[in-house]
Amino acid sequence: MTFHDQVIAILPKLRIQALSLTRNRAAAEDLVQDAVCNALAAQNSFIPGTNFSAWMHRILRNRFISDLRKRRETTDIDDVPASSFASPATHEDNLALKDLSMALSRLPADQREALVMVVIQGMSYEALAEATDCAVGTAKSRVFRARRQLEAWMNGDLPVNDRLRMKVKALRDAMDIRHRDGQSAHDLLLS
Repeated sequence: MTFHDQVIAILPKLRIQALSLTRNRAAAEDLVQDAVCNALAAQNSFIPGTNFSAWMHRILRNRFISDLRKRRETTDIDDVPASSFASPATHEDNLALKDLSMALSRLPADQREALVMVVIQGMSYEALAEATDCAVGTAKSRVFRARRQLEAWMNGDLPVNDRLRMKVKALRDAMDIRHRDGQSAHDLLLS
């Protein structure tokens, strides 16, 4: 397979990684285009027989970091590409996907990136470690922590430092105190 054939074959995976990094479709497309341009310019530095996928993912990631340093701004995520779903989702599925998207956006960037690359793209931990320039144990840990945190959030557990959790606890405490003092829930809501 020629260098150009390998670039074309990896484009869908690069798009997924770019979307997980940028959380914005247009920015992800620009990032993939810039990474491919960088790869084509550095084509002679690629050593045939080595891991082309990891090489390309590292170029994309490095380009993202470089662009971030230049801009020093964050981007919003509001959309997950509809083309990534095989069939139209039911209402419940749409709600679950929205919850999952929100939970994914709350993960630290390194955990979100690792989870997407391993779970969605099917990348091995070794390739993830090479692409993100970390130890294999670190790559496994990032995926494990991301999975554990997503599971907790999807099961209704709010993060300990979450402002919503603190507000709910404060409201419950106030209700308990006022209930013990004989104040009705109706009075509590009006106060």
